Amino acid sequence: MSNSFKGYMLGVLAAASYGTNPLFALPLLNAGIEASSVLFIRYMLAIPMLVIIMLVRGRSFGLKKNQWVPLITLGMLMAASSLLLYVSYTYIGSAIASTLLFVYPIIVTIIMALFYHEKVSIITIASIMLAIAGISMLYRGGDGQALSLVGLLMVGGSALSYAIYLVFVNMPKLKTVSTLKITLYVIIFGTLLYALNFDINSLSVLNNSAWLWADALAMAFFPTAFSLICTSAAIQKIGSTPVAILGAFEPVSAVFFAVTIFSEPMTLRLVVGILLIIVSVTLIISAGSVVNLLMRVRKMFPRKKRL
Repeated sequence: MSNSFKGYMLGVLAAASYGTNPLFALPLLNAGIEASSVLFIRYMLAIPMLVIIMLVRGRSFGLKKNQWVPLITLGMLMAASSLLLYVSYTYIGSAIASTLLFVYPIIVTIIMALFYHEKVSIITIASIMLAIAGISMLYRGGDGQALSLVGLLMVGGSALSYAIYLVFVNMPKLKTVSTLKITLYVIIFGTLLYALNFDINSLSVLNNSAWLWADALAMAFFPTAFSLICTSAAIQKIGSTPVAILGAFEPVSAVFFAVTIFSEPMTLRLVVGILLIIVSVTLIISAGSVVNLLMRVRKMFPRKKRL
């Protein structure tokens, strides 16, 4: 088995495992545990897992003085993104929420164009138009009723928070910090925010069911620690762009579980809307690769010189 094939398989596993968020979050939310408490439990269980991974890899836990504030800021952004997403599950279906969250690469592109003056290509404009078309098709749920505006605003805020996180994570002060260390501290600082609103009664709900404890542990492992390990390994083998493109399996995985496990409605219009968003995001991520490919094809057919 080649390294390239392993990389693609790991990329698919990373995306698919991250898409299990609603699979493990919804049973806890449906059991009456508030979103902030669910996330507190998730990250408190995930922190030891990440610490063990760092110890096994021989990574340092130290930080420089000028890295604390950026990491605290990132922790707040990640906490806001996760909380808004989990709350949105109670207003709109997890399949639609997970798909709408997937527009974050497009928001990143818009932010970079508006505030960092990056060029906007034709592919970028086409991707944005496709995403808008997809979102418009998702505006009505599977039963034909308009989706909750509160839910849409929640998942929109989640995507925006995560997009800002991705822009800020590339700041110069953090360039020497490994992805694993950033993730650990971001989760720690985010957990402190969730702790302010943690309901101690949540533990009694968990203690009444071994299945809910297993669910919480799975939520801490699969969409958090396991997904991170697979992502890092995949990037090492095939690079960041292919891994980002394989991220399309995130909403696909979430939609699969939402429909098969939680019996969320799915219509042809919703399928088309989801596909439009996935295609638009895939285009925006692979834009550099697409442009290079088109340039190579063009060079194969040079224009004839005019006499």
